[in-house]
Amino acid sequence: MRILLTATHVPFMHGGAERHIQGTADALRAAGHAVETVRVPFRFSPEADVARVMEFCEGTDLNAPNGQSVDRVISLQFPTWGMRHDEHVAWIMHQHRAAYELYDPATAGRDLTDLRPQVQAFDTRTLARTRRRFANSARVAARLKHYNGLDATPLHHPPPDADAYYCAETWPYVFVPSRLERLKRQDLAIEAARHLRSPVVFMLAGTGGQTETYRQMIERAGVGDRVRLIGEISDAEKRAWYAHALGVFFGPFDEDYGYVTLEAMLARKPVITCTDSGGPLEFVRDGETGRVIPPEPEALADAVDGLHGDQTSARRLGDAGLEAYRAAGISWQGVVEALCR
Repeated sequence: MRILLTATHVPFMHGGAERHIQGTADALRAAGHAVETVRVPFRFSPEADVARVMEFCEGTDLNAPNGQSVDRVISLQFPTWGMRHDEHVAWIMHQHRAAYELYDPATAGRDLTDLRPQVQAFDTRTLARTRRRFANSARVAARLKHYNGLDATPLHHPPPDADAYYCAETWPYVFVPSRLERLKRQDLAIEAARHLRSPVVFMLAGTGGQTETYRQMIERAGVGDRVRLIGEISDAEKRAWYAHALGVFFGPFDEDYGYVTLEAMLARKPVITCTDSGGPLEFVRDGETGRVIPPEPEALADAVDGLHGDQTSARRLGDAGLEAYRAAGISWQGVVEALCR
C-alpha cells in the first residue's frame, strides 16, 4: 500500500514521540509498504495557534494530494487525525493533554479555557470519522472513552532497539532515565534520597526544562552523594546503565505509555512506579514484576531499601518482568498487521 503517516513537528524537542513515528515508518516499509510522513508544525502556545492548526488539518484532504493516490492514512498525533481520507486509521499517542486531564480551572488562563471545548469537540468529531481507532496504551484509550465517548483498541509497540538490552552485574544504584520535566517527577527521587537507609544512589539521566531546578533541589537537600545528574547519554550508555542497575524508578504522573518501563523489563530490572503513573501500570504488578507505590518520597525510599536488602527477590522481579514482556507479544509485526488490515 501507499501510506501516509501524519504527525506534528515541534522543533528541537526529541523524545519518545519521535522514535515512535520513525519506528512506525520503518516497520511499515519493512513490511513492503511505500510510506511517507506528513509533519505539521505545531506549538503549544499561544492557544490561537492550536486552533489554527486544527482548522488547517480538518480542511486538508489526503485522498490524492497533487494527484498522487494514497491507499491509507495513519494518524499518530493531534490534530493531524483531523485530516480527511477515505481509509483513515488513528493510532493515538495521546490527546492535547492541556485540554483534558491536565486542565486545571484554578490556574488556566482565559484562552485555554476557551480552547478546551473546541479541542474536545474537534477530537470527538474527527476521530469518529476514522475507519479504525487504536491507542498507544489502555490508559490513552480510557481517556478517549471518558472525555469523548469513543472506543479505541490498545496497541502496544516495542521500544527502539528492543533486542539490544541486556542484564549484567548489579551495582548499588537505581536508574532514573527520562526527560527532566515536572510530569516525570524526578523530584520524588531527590526527596526520597533523604530517607534512604541503604547505600543506594539515584542516577538521573536526561535533560529538560527542570534540569536547573533539580540541581538546586539536590544542593538544598544536601543529597549530592545520593543523587547524580548524569545528563544526556548515548543509547549504548543507556543500555549499560540499565544493565548494571539494582532497579529502575519511573514514576511519572499519568504517563501515556512510557518506553522506560519496557526497556527496564528487557534488561531484567524491577521497575518501581506509582499508583497514579498510568501507562506503566499496564506492565508493572506490585510484588510480581516490580513495585507499585504511592507517589511519596518515603514510600520510594522504602521500596529501594527493600530491593537492596533482598537482591535475590529483586532479581526474581526482574526475571518476571522480562517474562511478562515476552508473554505480552509486543512486536512491530503485530502493529503493522493491525494498522493495515
